[in-house]
Amino acid sequence: MATIALRGVSKIFPGGHAAARDITLEVADGELLVLVGPSGSGKSTVLRLIAGLETPTSGEILIAGRGVTAVAPQQRDLAMVFQSYALYPHKTVRENLAFGLRMRRIAAPRIEASVQSTAAALGIETLLDRRPAQLSGGQRQRVALGRALVREPKAFLLDEPLSNLDPQTRQAARAELAVLHRRLGATMVYVTHDQEEALTLGTRVAVMRDGAIEQLAPPLELYQRPANAFVAGFVGVPMMNLFPAPAPGHGRALIGVRPHDVVLTAPGEGERIGRVELVEPLGPTKVVHVRVDDAADRLLRVVVAAEAPVVAEERVGVRIDPARVHLFDERTGLRLN
Repeated sequence: MATIALRGVSKIFPGGHAAARDITLEVADGELLVLVGPSGSGKSTVLRLIAGLETPTSGEILIAGRGVTAVAPQQRDLAMVFQSYALYPHKTVRENLAFGLRMRRIAAPRIEASVQSTAAALGIETLLDRRPAQLSGGQRQRVALGRALVREPKAFLLDEPLSNLDPQTRQAARAELAVLHRRLGATMVYVTHDQEEALTLGTRVAVMRDGAIEQLAPPLELYQRPANAFVAGFVGVPMMNLFPAPAPGHGRALIGVRPHDVVLTAPGEGERIGRVELVEPLGPTKVVHVRVDDAADRLLRVVVAAEAPVVAEERVGVRIDPARVHLFDERTGLRLN
């Protein structure tokens, strides 16, 4: 495995669109770094720059300490797993796994040994003689990953590899990938728009917006100490409540509080009173949307237990723990506390 480093990397497309802006980061040996952000944030562009499928307008890319900015993709010794899996439909699983090794003219006995050991690691030994059309989405995902694994590359680049799966299969595949990463100790860069996927898989997570990294940190730090209002609103389900308010010494600020850190009380027992506008059942919990009397233009999201006796149109009190409040500059969005 190897480290991956980007130093001041930018990618400006014709017309002036900056898909990546001064990206500087280092992926440690054996780390699973996740790039997450909304559509158009630049995360897939960064992955393609690492792979060599795009050429940076400026900056430097290094793999295992070696500058590869001008090196062709096939000479970077990286394996890429795409959203579409890109399996050969007319080849069996065995042939798909072996294809890259055959192209490198590896001896047949070694190819077979590598295919068997990779298939065993992924639990697809019984699928080796099937074709992709005979596989489920989760099985095709494992074959695509296996085709990358069998090459024993320096690092793996994964571009939304689970996005085509149904929710149950996706959750199972995500767990399999996390276990596989831990077992292999492989260096991986993983792109997703799904924040839950990012927070459960990543050793560290880079949150991107408009071609730039807004925050790079371990998952728990992103959730507990978001660097700015964008990260605060993007990370966490349901999203953080953000309200403008006066801030002594800072003019105007945004007050942020997680829905899990708000408590509903009887009217008069909380700091504020409001009316329940909507109750969303979510299995073990439900999200209560409260229109607070002194901020009637905004809804406050509150997470409560599924069995909590709260209904629409009910009057409730709201209590917020001051120690759980996040404070952001309204103009810059930067964290103030």
